[in-house]
Amino acid sequence: MGSVKDLEIIKQPSDETGIGRFRFSDRYSVFDFGEMPDLLENKGKALCMLSAYFFELLEGSGTKTHYLGLVEDGVVKRLDEVDGPVDVMEVRLVKVYRPEKKDDGYDYSIFQKLHGNFLVPLEIIYRNSLPEGSSVFRRLKRGEIQLEDLGLEKMPEPGQRLEKPIVDFSTKLEDVDRYLSREEARRISGLSEEEFEELVELTLKVDSIITKEVSKAGIVNEDGKIEVALDEKRELMLVDALGTPDECRFSFDGIEMSKEVLRRYYRKTDWYRRVERNKGEENWRNVVGKPPKLPGELKKAVEEMYMSACNEITGRKFFDSPPLKEVMRKISEFMEVYDG
Repeated sequence: MGSVKDLEIIKQPSDETGIGRFRFSDRYSVFDFGEMPDLLENKGKALCMLSAYFFELLEGSGTKTHYLGLVEDGVVKRLDEVDGPVDVMEVRLVKVYRPEKKDDGYDYSIFQKLHGNFLVPLEIIYRNSLPEGSSVFRRLKRGEIQLEDLGLEKMPEPGQRLEKPIVDFSTKLEDVDRYLSREEARRISGLSEEEFEELVELTLKVDSIITKEVSKAGIVNEDGKIEVALDEKRELMLVDALGTPDECRFSFDGIEMSKEVLRRYYRKTDWYRRVERNKGEENWRNVVGKPPKLPGELKKAVEEMYMSACNEITGRKFFDSPPLKEVMRKISEFMEVYDG
């Protein structure tokens, strides 16, 4: 399935959607490297429960998703029916078609011919703020995107909270993800103008619901991503996972509450300097070699971050972990060390 989730196929997708089960693992990934050397205890269960929570909320608002339920003791259940946290989710499956790799890039022409029941080859990103160092500033400076592409009237400031969210796009099925203009995203996806506008509206709806829910736990939703498919009726359907610290950049009392703390640790290593030099080249993951393991105290703090976030966003104490405020204070102390 990928670096952090495993997939069991129960019924292959055909002309109709299939059925599968995601197992959310305790693995993690940064910088597109793939599986890192540590396991973060209970991370998989926390992400599974959080994603189920938001899928059920969105379903209740009339949004189509691939979510079928959580699996406990082999039985598919709703979130309020499980006795404790689980790491398996049952979902509808669609076909995944990959663009053909060519010398001058990727050929997406297959997506112009498909009717439905396939993964749209995009990651759709919403941005409620633009932190210092955001790719948006670099892309604007290089002329790769224009202010109007982002719905902006003037150049944003680093750290600015946006009046209206930005919807941004990147590739999903290429070896190294790259950002796309709105027009290129629409073109390679095979979506009509109307369908693409529906996709933008869906993204803003997901953003609004996640932002409102996490704010109840004192969490700020800075940005996040979604993935979508077209079902057999060619209707948009949310897929993969959403609303977790891996899919979103959350903050708490101004402290990053996402994988950013892990990225900051690794940016200080020789391994990361090799990643910077080689990423995107042929066999770059083999060239840069194995990443170092995490310090024990940092590993424990990140594990607690996932568990405490799940407890406080869902309103159920699934895990025996400290209050989120206490956990984020520890995370802040680590970040100060790695930024120093």
